[in-house]
Amino acid sequence: MKTPSRWLLRFGLILSALTVAGAGPVNRKEGQNPAEHLPPHIQRVTWFGERADFSHDGKRILFVEKTFGDVYEVELATGIIRAMTHHYPHDGYTRALYLANGDILLSGPERFDPKRPGDARAQCWLYVLDKSLTKPAQPLDSKCSEGPAVSRKRLHIAWTHVAAEYSEMQPGSSRMQEADIVYENGAPKLARQRVIIESKDLPFRCTMETQNFVPPDEKQLTFSAYGYQGTDVCVVDLETRKVANLTNSPGEYDEPEGIFPDGKFTLVECDKQNKKGSSYVDLWKLRMDGGGYAERLTFFSDYPGYKASNPVVSDDGRYLAFQMAKSKDPAGVGYGIFVYDVQRAKEPKP
Repeated sequence: MKTPSRWLLRFGLILSALTVAGAGPVNRKEGQNPAEHLPPHIQRVTWFGERADFSHDGKRILFVEKTFGDVYEVELATGIIRAMTHHYPHDGYTRALYLANGDILLSGPERFDPKRPGDARAQCWLYVLDKSLTKPAQPLDSKCSEGPAVSRKRLHIAWTHVAAEYSEMQPGSSRMQEADIVYENGAPKLARQRVIIESKDLPFRCTMETQNFVPPDEKQLTFSAYGYQGTDVCVVDLETRKVANLTNSPGEYDEPEGIFPDGKFTLVECDKQNKKGSSYVDLWKLRMDGGGYAERLTFFSDYPGYKASNPVVSDDGRYLAFQMAKSKDPAGVGYGIFVYDVQRAKEPKP
């Protein structure tokens, strides 16, 4: 038997040195892009954009070009992209969601200073854009912190206020409210508005953000409990105001985004796979009965520098839409919309 060559001995010494130094095994995905290594059940549908939302028939996806950008809609069958907010001047939007009647709920600032983008993000207002795209978005006269929750069945929304938006609120506090959207002489307005819960009423300290009404009866609302044990997934009963913590996972980042139409599972941006925080998340499927996580759905964070985020579910539960994001960027920044075929993902691998 021949003795190892000098090259092999040298390689072994180098590998040993790396191990001793704590470098660990070489990550074969280092420098690779997850969009170039997609499984058959995931397809890329745009090469730009973030914060997707499915149309009610599942044939189109609404998305924001960029934070403080225009809103677009892509037709999935053809790939045709249509601008939704080019017909009037504005200072950009951070959210765009279909209402039950086909109009679009928008959130964005009244003014945007590129030197102070954080101010604009903290001072967003709600608007309704008529689906005819023949007039500017109409204001609802309420600020909105981060993302609102929109009913898929009725003209009803929930959203969050934080102390940075309203001076009468206690520093560090937040509150969630809900209301109907009604139209008077063609103009949208909020009606029957009420506070759901305030952060001071919770059994723990956190900053809240509304996420999704829980189908099919929409008597509950999921929300993010930012800053509590990292971040936890919670749900509040809209009648009793009772709060349940669905993750209760110290040191783990868990943020609900998107919910399945049967109300049995929600999607979560989670770092369970690496425990590195919100910049290193992937999409997981969480049981709504408190039974914990069912499965991990994406593996973008296995590619250093990337993550999958901001998922939504089609009304029939067949598809998920989400974005590719980069770890170094602020939350919400995306590099294109992807569609995940739930049925195809369950097919046996060849």
